[in-house]
Amino acid sequence: MTSYALTVHCPSTRGVVAAIANFLADHGCNLTDSAQFDDAETGAFFMRVSFRSEEGATLDQLQSAFAAVATPFDMRFAFHDETEKMKVVLMVSRFGHCLNDLLYRWRIGALPIDIVAVISNHLDYQKLVVNHDIPFHYIKVTKANKPEAEAAQMAVIADSGAELVVLARYMQVLSDEMCQKMSGRIINIHHSFLPSFKGANPYKQAFQRGVKLIGATSHYVTADLDEGPIIEQDIIRVTHAQSAEDYVSLGRDVESQVLARAIHAHIHHRVFLNGNKTVVFPASPGSHASERMG
Repeated sequence: MTSYALTVHCPSTRGVVAAIANFLADHGCNLTDSAQFDDAETGAFFMRVSFRSEEGATLDQLQSAFAAVATPFDMRFAFHDETEKMKVVLMVSRFGHCLNDLLYRWRIGALPIDIVAVISNHLDYQKLVVNHDIPFHYIKVTKANKPEAEAAQMAVIADSGAELVVLARYMQVLSDEMCQKMSGRIINIHHSFLPSFKGANPYKQAFQRGVKLIGATSHYVTADLDEGPIIEQDIIRVTHAQSAEDYVSLGRDVESQVLARAIHAHIHHRVFLNGNKTVVFPASPGSHASERMG
């Protein structure tokens, strides 16, 4: 039996859930997990269903047949093979904690992705990446060559077939054009609990304000710096006795965990854009299990 997921976004109306459940039952599919959200403010409905095809219905067959159900409800929908690993490009500068964490999770199967390339504007992690048998692309970025550098980055993304780009502490601002081309397909980790303390040195800003909690935010990248729809956040407690440097060190673990959780949600099609916000459904049972336990 093949495991699939169906994601649906449409105007809220009576009968949507029944139509979806009946369709899957009629096509020999058994539901294994389901989550839904009805946004009372916007009138939008979101749903994600995991199911098994028990009578041989293929992804293409389901996709084609479901159009007749979707049209009356004005549904935007997609079927996904849950066994397929999403192709991902990682981008990093000189802070390697998120990169190292992602490589470890990928290696043990806890993050079921296909890392097809790593792009960096520095050479610090070339050996690390190559030792994992992953293509490493050094693309230097300066004020003078930024358009050419970004074109080279986009070429790597296109040639690799990547469906997602992850900024694992990549410390360059992407152009509006790149953000628009890759809308909803670039995830960033920001070392701050947004929307506070934006920009390049948020830990120093937080220290100067005497905060008692610091955090990290993973969000989709948009043309508005640090303003993209938020996917995942977390925090850690600090005290008056700690320095700005302590904040940086303590923040590394939070950043790594938040970024990994955001990627996990995206690759399992649990994230829905809802204006400038997101709807993020809980993980399906078993989706956190890794190939190498312990």
